Amino acid sequence: MTVGVGTGGGTAAFSESELAEYEQEKPARRLHPALDQVISAWCAVVSIGVLLQVFFPLSAGTQFYLVIFLAAVLPITLLCYRGWHVPPFLNPFKARSRESDNPGIVDWALAAVALAVCLYPLLDFDGYLERRQTPTTLDVLAGAVLLVLLLEACRRTTGWVLPAFSLLFIAYAYYGGYLPYTWSLAHQGFNFDAIIAQFTMGTAGFYGTPLGVAASYIVLFTIYGAVLDYSGAGKFFIDLSFAAFKRSRTAPGRTVTLAGFLLGSVSGSGTATAVSLGTVSWPILRRAGYPPEPAGGMLAAAGIGAILSPPTLGAAAFIIAEFLQVSYLTVLGYATIPTILYYLGILLAIEIDARKHGTTNAETSTRSARHLLLRFSYHFLSLFVIIGFMAVDVPPFKAVVYAVIIQFGLSFLDREHRLTAGPLFKALAQGTRSVLPVAATCATAGVIVAVTTQTGLGLNLAEIIVDAAKGLTENPTVVLILTVVLSAFAVLILGLAVPVTASFIIAAVIIAPALVQLGVTQPEAYMFIFYYAVLSEVSPPTALAAVATSAITGGKTMATMWQAWKYTLPAFLVPFAFVLTDNGAHLLGQGSWIGMAWTLGVSMLAVAALAVVTGGWIAIATGWVERLLCVPSALLLLYLAPVTIAVGIGLLFVAVVINLLRRQRLIGATEGSATS
Repeated sequence: MTVGVGTGGGTAAFSESELAEYEQEKPARRLHPALDQVISAWCAVVSIGVLLQVFFPLSAGTQFYLVIFLAAVLPITLLCYRGWHVPPFLNPFKARSRESDNPGIVDWALAAVALAVCLYPLLDFDGYLERRQTPTTLDVLAGAVLLVLLLEACRRTTGWVLPAFSLLFIAYAYYGGYLPYTWSLAHQGFNFDAIIAQFTMGTAGFYGTPLGVAASYIVLFTIYGAVLDYSGAGKFFIDLSFAAFKRSRTAPGRTVTLAGFLLGSVSGSGTATAVSLGTVSWPILRRAGYPPEPAGGMLAAAGIGAILSPPTLGAAAFIIAEFLQVSYLTVLGYATIPTILYYLGILLAIEIDARKHGTTNAETSTRSARHLLLRFSYHFLSLFVIIGFMAVDVPPFKAVVYAVIIQFGLSFLDREHRLTAGPLFKALAQGTRSVLPVAATCATAGVIVAVTTQTGLGLNLAEIIVDAAKGLTENPTVVLILTVVLSAFAVLILGLAVPVTASFIIAAVIIAPALVQLGVTQPEAYMFIFYYAVLSEVSPPTALAAVATSAITGGKTMATMWQAWKYTLPAFLVPFAFVLTDNGAHLLGQGSWIGMAWTLGVSMLAVAALAVVTGGWIAIATGWVERLLCVPSALLLLYLAPVTIAVGIGLLFVAVVINLLRRQRLIGATEGSATS
């Protein structure tokens, strides 16, 4: 027997034993059905309110709306996610069994207090904002309690790291005034009242850009993803992927890649997409002859690709649009060519692995692609509607609501997935539930943004990073390279411990200024950080997506991580191209069409060279000479300068010739032994 588990808007199929293990690992509670219905009703009402806010915004302004939004989601987060372990005699009303894991009296008390302190500013909202410079004792007390509850909600949903970072930043804001004035990190110092006022009464704290993006963009896309899923789009995308490639030994790998790309538009989460995809496709990959580790790596790479790719990207993409004050469609344009290169790398790795592992086609019982397209292709319409509306300057939050309405109407074309009252209620509830961890993360990340703004920390750290690079050399090019390498490692390390959205926000306010100081444009700096924040999910030693897929395939966890790294290697190196050279801007869709075309072509050759390095195959298995030649070839090609391109192409040509000669000798030796 299998059951469905919601994973960020998608649905994965698990056996009962797998479900039990999966649920034990999740921080979310398994609520009693009656309580679950109550929570779902609350979440559905929140979703309806969010949708109405798009067309009927509150007259009191954005910050007023964010106060209400946080009041709506923070108490539910504290109820839906597990907190500290409390002994039963201190929590007598908590019902815990195999069927449910209900919140106890402590959780209900925290939720009630959260609702009270979130709504406190609304008692006299205008007066509350006017008191920002001179907050009252009650203002500070309510803000301090809200801070503690946000840190706890963030800890419950994402772990200790981001709350610990936030506490470190708070300590810096308070004690930074005691640092020697000659230190770069010293500042005037702020008392507790000023720090809390910055968090709660300004526009750079809890109610700043991160939470604004979560409440205005991300929640709308999670609602849209849930509506897509409940209307049958997720099932259609997987079925279409399996039907599209049927008669090739590379078909299973291509299927996983396409399914990951399509399913990501429903899920919006890399790890959730990998899990949902893995439970369906691992049996097929196994029948095709894929070992567990390469299969797990492929699944992780396909899942992560979903949040690197238009038309949805990840939550951080909305924050990029807000930081740069550009349209979301512009950010989609930035991501288009890197997406092509990412999937080219995966497809080349699939071709190589199919030959190395001797995989075969694994037939499925899915209906033909032609039949599926003729019957269900309307599921693509709402995706095109989003892009189309944004192309004519309709704001993305309106475009996605139009897409939700259209997808709702289209659902009635499929009797099995009509969004009648019951399924529509579940979709609306799932939409808000999916955003709870993101909202907690974004609001908590506001602590870091507020302290950075209040103390000038971003510029100070930027100077420290640049000075560290200049301490090794005065050559401007080498200084830029060292700074970029240090930045990449910093974002990856940060991303190992905190979610993508949080790591992007932290890096954007601390690391991006260092890159900009050295002449990198803001779009290039933010996209560089975005890719490395996302890629932390497939980076050893944590690699959440790879850990999840290794559990599904039964492969060794660390080996699966390295396989995922192999599949995603182009995404690690291509971002260097658009921050190190002027021509790299073409990879973000900037400049002339001719410039974009030739940089894309050269970068595709670089990706091919990388595939040879990681896969060890050209016409036949490569020797160490070919792989050794392809390493500098790829790096030189990605530098995108005329001289380096010429040398890179030459090295790649030599490697191909050596491999072809090796293949010819092998064929000759085989024919000679056959005749003898």
